[in-house]
Amino acid sequence: MPELAPEVWALIVGAAVLVLGGGAAVLRRSSRPALEESEEGEGRAPSRPEPTPDVSQGLAARFFEGLARSRSALASGLQAIVGGEAVDEEALENLEDALIAADLGVHTAGQLVEVVRGAAAADATPAALRDALRSELLARIAKDASLARVESGPLVILVVGVNGSGKTTTIGKLAARYARDGNKVMLAAGDTFRAGAIEQLKVWGQRAEVPVVAHQEGGDPAAVIFDATQAAVARGIDVLICDTAGRLQAQQPLMDELGKVVRVMRKAMPDAPHEVLLVLDATIGQNAIAQATVFKEVVGVTGVALTKLDGTAKGGVVVAVGERLGLPVKLVGLGEGIDDLRDFHAEAFVDALLG
Repeated sequence: MPELAPEVWALIVGAAVLVLGGGAAVLRRSSRPALEESEEGEGRAPSRPEPTPDVSQGLAARFFEGLARSRSALASGLQAIVGGEAVDEEALENLEDALIAADLGVHTAGQLVEVVRGAAAADATPAALRDALRSELLARIAKDASLARVESGPLVILVVGVNGSGKTTTIGKLAARYARDGNKVMLAAGDTFRAGAIEQLKVWGQRAEVPVVAHQEGGDPAAVIFDATQAAVARGIDVLICDTAGRLQAQQPLMDELGKVVRVMRKAMPDAPHEVLLVLDATIGQNAIAQATVFKEVVGVTGVALTKLDGTAKGGVVVAVGERLGLPVKLVGLGEGIDDLRDFHAEAFVDALLG
């Protein structure tokens, strides 16, 4: 083997370094998606590049998937109506039972059946019967489903709801979504009563990379909210999301304390809160109506975030909330992923419910 000059050896070594380095980079790139995928899901940090959910075919498909159980509960009742069979009293009774089982409520179910009965008497086609039912469902859902906006200063969102409804998780996901859109977001740990609630919110703050204003456990929640509101104004925050204690609606003293939180908040910002978001667990069905009624009276709820909609056959509670309380469902939880907190769209919901 001939002896090589030093310059030639340098070229050979340099080429080897480039080849090996490129291979390592390829390996790093190929392994990265698997790592990111393992970090998604409930309780995980949000992935920054992902866009805010919006109206699209993907959203319609996600509604369809998330409402599978509710749609299944309605299937037998709808089959006799839109399946080309004769619409008799037995078929109408089956439809009413299915609507009640899906938690639309007895009163609403009865009214919907009367609409279908009238259309059937006029010899409507199966498609026309379905359209009549669809139109009636849409008419009973409150239409203004957009979250509040403000022209200047921080948008203040007060989040209320009972323990176990998914309130803190909803706050974390909402904060992450606002932050991804380029907003300066702050959280206020106003749930000072439940053990671990403050730490749980701080964890979400870290994941969403947003600051959290908090006092010690057992402190005055109104004081926390007041300090956070002042801080949001002083720091030029775009969105302030305030957590509150998971009060049971039967506990009047605690409900009174929630009213105090709102009064104190307005001392720091007279027009706050701009949005009072009530988090309801969809799996509790008609019990959600009782919760919403009391919260609306105490703090003037402006909208509902309905969680766990994918895990229940009682999706019709969306209709009941809209018709009986006039409250729009603004956000829905359709899964455990960070992006499964979706804007609510009535048409996508009704179409997914009816199949």
